Amino acid sequence: MSTFKEQILEDIDDVFADTDEFFEEHVVNGRKMPVMVDGNENEERTKFQKMYHEGSKSKRLLIYVKASDFGRLPRYGNKVTIDSSEFFVTDAVNESGIYSITMEASG
Repeated sequence: MSTFKEQILEDIDDVFADTDEFFEEHVVNGRKMPVMVDGNENEERTKFQKMYHEGSKSKRLLIYVKASDFGRLPRYGNKVTIDSSEFFVTDAVNESGIYSITMEASG
């Protein structure tokens, strides 16, 4: 019998990060990996942030990616390239083996 943490790690690979369901292939920092781009959650976060940061017109992007694929959790301000677009990290959280990374366009 597997532990709860072991089951979560299995579910990340078999269910959540499945490219037939939620994730799709992107090139992140030069490496192809499954990523989920979350437009709905990003829109909600952007609405909230606009209340406090009027005038901000930066393109924002929220992605979910397996920690094992991405590597070390990026810090605030780190550059991340997705496909051919550059972004800077504004928030990154490890959610039990899945990174939630919020970024803004670099230009």
